[in-house]
Amino acid sequence: MNNEPKPLYWEASYEIVLSLKEHYPDANLDRLSLQQLFDWIVALPGFADEPILANDDILTSILREWYEEI
Repeated sequence: MNNEPKPLYWEASYEIVLSLKEHYPDANLDRLSLQQLFDWIVALPGFADEPILANDDILTSILREWYEEI
């Protein structure tokens, strides 16, 4: 069985959210800046996309989806 995390890419926002929930279960989303969100995402195990491709729209969409999950 392979324990390697599934590669994460910017367009896989739901998978990113699930990983964020697992790694940052006590995150205060009301106080989370887009920069902090970006830093957390690129530090996730398995994150395999180019950080330079991120923009405010992508990060806001991921944050919105995280809100919906909790």
